Amino acid sequence: MTVRFKKLSSDAVLPAYAREGDAGMDLRSIAELELPPGGHALVPTGLAMELPEGCEAQVRPRSGLALKHGVTVLNSPGTIDSGYRGEIGVILINHGKEAFKIARGERIAQLVIATVARAEVVEVEELSSTGRGCGGFGSTGRA
Repeated sequence: MTVRFKKLSSDAVLPAYAREGDAGMDLRSIAELELPPGGHALVPTGLAMELPEGCEAQVRPRSGLALKHGVTVLNSPGTIDSGYRGEIGVILINHGKEAFKIARGERIAQLVIATVARAEVVEVEELSSTGRGCGGFGSTGRA
């Protein structure tokens, strides 16, 4: 599969897989900014892309930022539809207790490309029964 990217800024860095077999490509910031504790911001990447029809891009958190600093993607995963051609932005939130500084060029999120199944919506009077039935959250037990 080929995904076309356009640099909107000379500071932009094309997404890249860090290692063979990785599911996500690193996205990098083109801005320097500081997230105060509890604060959130739209972090620009300086990139736009053209996804193949039938695909989406998912913007996901980086586990190291979450574990070490409490910084994650607020609308995780963020979905980018194949028809979108604007700049890729990452909404980061700082759940940590200290301000978090984002440097220009810093890896801020992962981008995962996935195929999308389109569903046909059908209204019915009844649904089939299952072992779980209408049991709500946690109805299958703790473990």
